[in-house]
Amino acid sequence: MSLAALDRTTTAPDPARAPDPASAASRPGAPRAAAPSAPTPRVRAVPDGTEARGFVLYVGLDEAKAAAAGIDLGRLVTELKRVTAELAPQSQTHAAVALAPAGAGGRDVDVVRLALQDPAALARYRRGTAPAPKPVEGVVIDISRKRVLLDGDTAALTYKEFELLQYLVLREGRTIERAELIASLWADAVEGEDVPNERTIDVHVRRLRSKLGGYEDIVRTVRGAGYRFDRHADVVIRYASTPSPDFF
Repeated sequence: MSLAALDRTTTAPDPARAPDPASAASRPGAPRAAAPSAPTPRVRAVPDGTEARGFVLYVGLDEAKAAAAGIDLGRLVTELKRVTAELAPQSQTHAAVALAPAGAGGRDVDVVRLALQDPAALARYRRGTAPAPKPVEGVVIDISRKRVLLDGDTAALTYKEFELLQYLVLREGRTIERAELIASLWADAVEGEDVPNERTIDVHVRRLRSKLGGYEDIVRTVRGAGYRFDRHADVVIRYASTPSPDFF
């Protein structure tokens, strides 16, 4: 998959060839000149054998700037979707929020492009022409890359441990019962695979928490009920294409 640029081109009229509007309008029966129309955007540099299927509009705007403008990101997304639906009722839309570590700096739109894996922005970053993000102290739960960073170092989580953490993170603020964890995370277990019961699920959680080190309390035990993810100020969550602003 690749992205093609949208190009808006105009051709300036040649003054020597352009008719005099006054003399043209004075001729009997001369048609009224049409008002100049806006140039039509066209897709540029689409390789042979490909076709344009849509476009991406990167919007660089943090929550503070949005609030200062009297709007929030959720409402802005809703309005953009509404306009798109009015102009092209058959269009399909999906929006993703780009998250960055607090204090990362840089232009908002560049942060958005990097977070959403824009090829041109990534190439610029790799060439060293884009500013590197500041290292983050704390926990980074990177859903897009299936990893957890603790003060910049990758935590040695197993696939199942990450799945367990991710399940709690995506249901932030809700207490998840042990039975739900088993039913959801081991639903596709093949014959012969060890499927935990409600007692052994505690062992999986204990191992996960031990690998989180000093940040183990982001996975909280709710006595008699189950487990819950508690976000702290030093926790950053990076998503791939979720949560969608549909969740706002």
